[in-house]
Amino acid sequence: MTNLHELVAYLDEYLRVGQVRDAPGALNGLQVDSTRGAVARVAAAVDACAATIRLAADAGADLLLVHHGLFWGGLRPLTGPFHRRVTALATSNIALYSSHLPLDCHAEVGNNALLARRLGVTLRGAFGSTEGQEIGVWGELDVARTELVAAVQGALAIDAVRVLPFGPSRVHRVGIVTGAGGGFIGQAAAAGLDTLVTGEGAHWTFFDAEELSVNVIYAGHYATETLGVQALAAHVQARFGLPWVFLDHPTGL
Repeated sequence: MTNLHELVAYLDEYLRVGQVRDAPGALNGLQVDSTRGAVARVAAAVDACAATIRLAADAGADLLLVHHGLFWGGLRPLTGPFHRRVTALATSNIALYSSHLPLDCHAEVGNNALLARRLGVTLRGAFGSTEGQEIGVWGELDVARTELVAAVQGALAIDAVRVLPFGPSRVHRVGIVTGAGGGFIGQAAAAGLDTLVTGEGAHWTFFDAEELSVNVIYAGHYATETLGVQALAAHVQARFGLPWVFLDHPTGL
């Protein structure tokens, strides 16, 4: 057993929660406390939703680590699905810890760095400014575009990706911003990158890619952000000896 608040204090420091700026709705850190005050088993999931909370309870978890927490809609009444999520956490006495941009940009357990390493990208720096800081990574990789597409699918264990093939057929400088990173195409081009690997983008990003001659690989918001929470849970296990389980609840988006 590990004291919950000692674990939370460690995570806050390790993930630099106080230093990494984020949208107000992210509310990084401990979002829901528990009366138990101790953790014996950890669950990890991309999203805090009814399904993952139920799975965490079934797994006997005391703490649920997520990338997307409860409060994206800002202040709202405790009614409907939102009430059911909070009630389910309280009834099962599960604490909820969320880490959004701090987990995306972390050098060890961050979504971006982890995906880069899986793809064999030699990291050279950061790019992709949001909230006044760079959250993406970029590096070098000398492969055919088709090889990179296959590598992304293999790294994320997915069957297909969406490719906007407007850059060179042989890739040399790759940027990675997991999740909803389509808006970073312009910054990728300005940084001299020929390819951006991300999760999803809006309709208009097609024209940015086309007119700026950048390859874009859309691998899915959910899929690209499965890596960080698992690595964070594994880190917690190594540090505190707590067993963990990943709760896979893919959205297909």
